[in-house]
Amino acid sequence: MTWNPVTGCSQITAGCKNCYAERMAKRLKAMGVERYKNGFSVTLQPDLLSAPLHWKEPRIVFVNSMSDLFHEKVPLEYVQKVFETIEKCPQHTFQILTKRSERLKEVAKELQWPGNIWMGVSVEDGRVTNRIDDLRLVPAKIRFLSCEPLIGPLENLVLDGIDWVIVGGESGPKARPMKKEWVTSIHEQCREAGVPFFFKQWGGVRKDLTGRELHGRTYDAMPLNPVMRNTPRRAKVLVP
Repeated sequence: MTWNPVTGCSQITAGCKNCYAERMAKRLKAMGVERYKNGFSVTLQPDLLSAPLHWKEPRIVFVNSMSDLFHEKVPLEYVQKVFETIEKCPQHTFQILTKRSERLKEVAKELQWPGNIWMGVSVEDGRVTNRIDDLRLVPAKIRFLSCEPLIGPLENLVLDGIDWVIVGGESGPKARPMKKEWVTSIHEQCREAGVPFFFKQWGGVRKDLTGRELHGRTYDAMPLNPVMRNTPRRAKVLVP
């Protein structure tokens, strides 16, 4: 499920070009949804900070599907409040994804990092692999890469300190194509490094038609859940 204590963002790299969240925010504003009265401008939603405290059953929660928690317009004090809520909900696993790895690296020392946070960075092509180096410096229990939308090759990835890799093509009316060799290269690199590989979709204008099979099968590997199992941080999970 998703939890959006912040809504709105701004484009910073090529991966943002056809942002689904921006399209959705504009649509919701046009529909008169109060929470999106500012459209896609960065907007804090403090009334949602405590929402996870009311969810009793364990859940996997994607934080800020409609924003970037480490956007420069989100005050550090507010980010800290989000992390405080996460720490109070050890039954849930919270996945946080950012394209702003430099700010993540800068403020990481100002945050408490409970074991139920999975921290990831978007890596859409070879121009932004510096985000991986920034992520490696963050003391999250699980660190992951989201190579989606994958719009270029990613060769010679350094996966030391990375626990999970997600790959997916862009979807929607202006989707940019993703080449099979880009996907197979990342898959092979994950195999060699012993890093779980999750293939989300081929994407395209009709992702329901292109599906998510690679080599005639689906790939759904995930890292061991640190909340549920007491395992070393760099425990290897082999990718078949």
